[in-house]
Amino acid sequence: MGASKTEQFSESHNAMATLLKALGHPARVAIIEYLLKAENCICGDIVNELPLSQPTVSQHLKELKAAGLIKGTVEGNAICYCLDLATISVLRDYFAGLSVQLESKNCC
Repeated sequence: MGASKTEQFSESHNAMATLLKALGHPARVAIIEYLLKAENCICGDIVNELPLSQPTVSQHLKELKAAGLIKGTVEGNAICYCLDLATISVLRDYFAGLSVQLESKNCC
C-alpha cells in the first residue's frame, strides 16, 4: 500500500480523520454509546457490556483516548472513563455542517 500523504491535507482534515478513524470499529462505537448512557465515569463495567476480552477492551479504550474522544482518570486501582465533551462537540458540529450543506444539494 502506498504512503497516505497526510501532510498534503489541512490540519483540520487530518484531525477529523483521526477522530473518524477512532470510531471506525464497532466495539469503539459501542463504548461511546455506553458512555453516553452512563451518568458518571465508568470503571470496570465496560468489559461486562462487550463480548470482548478485557485486554481487547483496554486496547479500544486506549485508541479512543488517544484520539481525544474519551478521558480517563485514575481512581484507586481503576481508571474511570467518560466522554470528552469538547471533542464530541467537534464531531457534532462537523456533521451538522455537512447536513446543512447537503440540504442545498441536488445529488444524483
